[in-house]
Amino acid sequence: MEQRRKERLDRGIKVRSDGLYALMSWRELSYLTLPRLVLIIGMLMLPFLMPNSYWQRVISIVCLYALLALSFDFLAHFLGLVSLGGAFFIGVGGYLSAIMNTSLGLPPFMAIPLATLLGAGICTLFLLPCLPLRGVYFAIVTLMYPLALARVIEAMDLFGGTDGVLGVDSFPNPWVEQYFVIAMVFLFMFGTRRLVNTDLGLVLRAVKDNDQAVKASGMSITYYKAIAVFIASAMGCLSGACLVHIYMWAGISLFALDFSILPIAATVIGGGGTLVGPVLGCFILVPISELLREFGTLRIVFYSLVLMAFIVFRSEGIMVYGERKYHQFERWVKV
Repeated sequence: MEQRRKERLDRGIKVRSDGLYALMSWRELSYLTLPRLVLIIGMLMLPFLMPNSYWQRVISIVCLYALLALSFDFLAHFLGLVSLGGAFFIGVGGYLSAIMNTSLGLPPFMAIPLATLLGAGICTLFLLPCLPLRGVYFAIVTLMYPLALARVIEAMDLFGGTDGVLGVDSFPNPWVEQYFVIAMVFLFMFGTRRLVNTDLGLVLRAVKDNDQAVKASGMSITYYKAIAVFIASAMGCLSGACLVHIYMWAGISLFALDFSILPIAATVIGGGGTLVGPVLGCFILVPISELLREFGTLRIVFYSLVLMAFIVFRSEGIMVYGERKYHQFERWVKV
């Protein structure tokens, strides 16, 4: 009886070139651009595919979580800093944008970029003394910031205390809201992907792999870490600034741990180090979380089960697995 075995082969296009300009045919060009087009067109079509305004709003929230997940993935996999400070970024950016809008009278599209840049600078200054830390020590410190700030605001009755900042202006209409946050996801997703392949990205990865070698080369480790933290915190502050204009309110719930935990779960599900994977994980996890809202805090049990399942059975994440399958094919051959 003839015996056969399954053989896995690389398609070869990815091996020859990771860029699009060195390819020799339209067939190869379309092969590499197809996944990008599917992602872009799919996200642009989502607002039209949602059945009602509630699920259109969920798409906006998914995109804000995607920015947080991109922030976490960028720091963790390209600099080696595991940050649990997503809620810290959200809170700082949200409060700044709300105050600029209500107290200074700035419209949302002026308050949001100003809050993003100013909030990123404030977060970087707060985290500057912690940059020499790595691993679990940096993670614990970043987790303490949102917890401490929430208690300070509550105890000292700052920025409206437990009532929060009321009367925040909303976006002009739901379509502007949705496509603005989708555009921001595209900007930071493709922007960070481009960044990590530049000279700055190479230095950041070198800091992660061997910071002493970078220091011996005469470069400041703290300087490059501060740049990366500024970029990551800008993503989080932008997410918080948009969030307060969506809900038209800013309060201490912006420092909730959901903003620190859910992006990590999305990164594990989608695949860390890919930048697209965390976005994909958010589009899976957040809608399911909305469906389970009636179960209250029991949703945390669901997050735990999903994380355990992916860590045990598919630790690389959906995006890494899908990318490998896309660039390979299998066939049966005679033994």
